[in-house]
Amino acid sequence: MLDKLALTLLIIGGINWGSVGIFQFDLVAWICGGQTGIVSRIIYTLVGLSAIWCISLLFRDTSDEHVDRLETGSTM
Repeated sequence: MLDKLALTLLIIGGINWGSVGIFQFDLVAWICGGQTGIVSRIIYTLVGLSAIWCISLLFRDTSDEHVDRLETGSTM
């Protein structure tokens, strides 16, 4: 569940950065009252923490073999 929440926040952050890069328009700041607004800062912080959390996804074993071992309880 936490992985999906983190990925969702990263998608929101990616869309926001894309709009900044392409259109010079900060969607989060526009919706939440400017870049220095407390709500904007909370959203930016949550996106940053999500990025840190998602670093762990790079190092997880998500192969089918690993999943099969967990489901069957096998140690091989």
